[in-house]
Amino acid sequence: MSTDSATVLDAIRDGIMRGEFVSHQRLVEADLSERFSASRSSVRSALLQLANEGLVERVQNRGARVRAVSLAEAIEITEVRMVVEGLCAAKAAERVTQVEADELRGIGTRMSQAVASGDVLGYSELNQSLHRRIRQLSGQATASGVLERLRAQIVRHQFRLAMQPGRPAVSLGEHLAIIDAVSSGDPEMAEQAARRHLRSVIETLRTYKD
Repeated sequence: MSTDSATVLDAIRDGIMRGEFVSHQRLVEADLSERFSASRSSVRSALLQLANEGLVERVQNRGARVRAVSLAEAIEITEVRMVVEGLCAAKAAERVTQVEADELRGIGTRMSQAVASGDVLGYSELNQSLHRRIRQLSGQATASGVLERLRAQIVRHQFRLAMQPGRPAVSLGEHLAIIDAVSSGDPEMAEQAARRHLRSVIETLRTYKD
């Protein structure tokens, strides 16, 4: 049974976000159709939507490929994320329950354990889980959608950041501060902590060469 357009869209988007499709990689309709058991028209529709989201670019006479995001653009995107993530953290702090606060603290504990054991990939996954959970708790559906699209565009730079020696230890303290502020129900502190974390990401990105 063929996969519908929405499912193909999600599958290709997830592949880009997980790094299965890398920057500049050609996205051949026939190959994607076979891989996802989908019609060519569904794949074509998905690629057009991903182009609108900034994840894919159409190249004349060459079809579609994964769009490469420059370091300068990644920094701009992170600057936008800093504002929107701050909003979500503040809203999450306003709405958080004790059960949800305990859940966030549990993620923080696992993040600490991952850093202590040198589990960089595990820490990176927990990092994403924490940001996603705070977005969910915020109740800001529009902001969450914006952040998901922005994060997908800079996945290459995020992976590079995660693999930098010593970065997880720095990041951990920033995330624990976000967790503490959200869990204690302090919107102002939560927003400041989220902004401080993304500002640190920006400063680190600025040390890289494209």
